[in-house]
Amino acid sequence: MNQYILAARKAIESQYVGECNIIERKEKLKENSNITDFVEEVVKEKQPCKLSFEEVYVNTETDMETKVITKVKLFIAPEINVMPGSKIVVTQRGRTTEYKNSGEPAIFDTHQEIMLVKFKGWA
Repeated sequence: MNQYILAARKAIESQYVGECNIIERKEKLKENSNITDFVEEVVKEKQPCKLSFEEVYVNTETDMETKVITKVKLFIAPEINVMPGSKIVVTQRGRTTEYKNSGEPAIFDTHQEIMLVKFKGWA
């Protein structure tokens, strides 16, 4: 990796003020039976990260008022593999919130960006 990319990555990572745990739902065969159960498995712990929030104002032809939608984006190191649908528990500025990865990440040389939604349970 060239020195400019390394410098840019260092600058981005200097802004990481949170940390996250990445959890996947995995199938596990119950002992002494042929029944498959699902368990949560922490695949990464205490990964430095940063949440970014953006408010989007949405108007439709039938709405009398503007709706506000908050987009949540996670910034994290590019080499970390975050599967779509993973639960991501983020602690930032003293608050811990559970999110769900809502799709494929945008991966760059310096970081990756993952769109999140509030975790409401496994699908």
